[in-house]
Amino acid sequence: MALTTSTGTTDTVTTSTVMTSTAWPTDVLDEAQQQSLRSAAADAAGSVERALNVAGLAHRTIGLLEQDNAGRFFVGLGAIAAGDVTVARVVEPHLDALGILAQAGMPIADDGDRFGVFAAEAPGDRLVATPSEDGSWTLTGRKPWCSLASALSHALLTAHTPSGERRLFRVDLRHPGVTANDHLWLARGMPLVPSGPVDVANVPAEPVGDAGWYVDRPGFAWGGIGVAACWWGGAIGLVDALQAHAQRKPDSELALAALGSSAVDIAAAENAVAEAARAVEAGLVEGRRGAAIAQRVRSTVRGRVDAIRSRTVATLGPAPLTADAPYLARVADLELYVQQDHGERDLARLGRMILDGAL
Repeated sequence: MALTTSTGTTDTVTTSTVMTSTAWPTDVLDEAQQQSLRSAAADAAGSVERALNVAGLAHRTIGLLEQDNAGRFFVGLGAIAAGDVTVARVVEPHLDALGILAQAGMPIADDGDRFGVFAAEAPGDRLVATPSEDGSWTLTGRKPWCSLASALSHALLTAHTPSGERRLFRVDLRHPGVTANDHLWLARGMPLVPSGPVDVANVPAEPVGDAGWYVDRPGFAWGGIGVAACWWGGAIGLVDALQAHAQRKPDSELALAALGSSAVDIAAAENAVAEAARAVEAGLVEGRRGAAIAQRVRSTVRGRVDAIRSRTVATLGPAPLTADAPYLARVADLELYVQQDHGERDLARLGRMILDGAL
């Protein structure tokens, strides 16, 4: 089934169905639910406030990432990204944080709270957790890559404890000791999602799990696949643009070849996510094997999305990059978003895991 919608690039574009693979688990979103999420994301484009509202809709529609809900969750993220990549980038970490809290057995946030997950490290930036005699904790230092810190209410942050281990903490970002540095974000992709460092000065923090729990839990690998689901969904919009281009030039072998090649790529990306969802629900994505499966999915989807993006830009030429804001945003957003995968470094890590018997 396909939908016909208007875009800035063409008069009419056939908007493809989000979910087409037969590898998905049986209990996933139906077509109407997929299109509802996709439409909500498209309507929220250009506004962080509206994107944050979509996070609430997504929570109600697809729930949290749990073992028996992986297919529904990944399809939902793909549908949102098909509507708008930036909106998916806002929604995914909020849902990830709620899932982490649930897995830790901690209370879920109020409906009006919006969360981020800040777990990256960078040379020269260090966030330190200090315990007090009464058992409470405070955080001090700088945390890099804190997306939307100035717009969110809370975040889950990793910090270094006195024992040298990393531990996850919940923090109220509205505390006066938290300073977001949005002005340092100069990216052309996802300009509405500033991801600069955050300075933290003696801010109260609540531990989430024990030291090391955040990366050791099965949900860590599942969350990595969820990000790949956003990449896959984001590329659907580019395949739609190629299809519209081929419809206008049905005699162009180059246009047809670009569409055919990208149809293969998007199917391979979706199959990778769908098969992973089935594996999660079967309890197979845990431990070393889970980490290897997640990296294999991420590398597969990243490669296919890169190919689709490069091919689309080459096929459609410069005009939509200068005159079609939604198309330009999708191209730029995806180019940046997939950099969460570290390319050859992550492929080498996957190769090492294979040699170690993880797969």
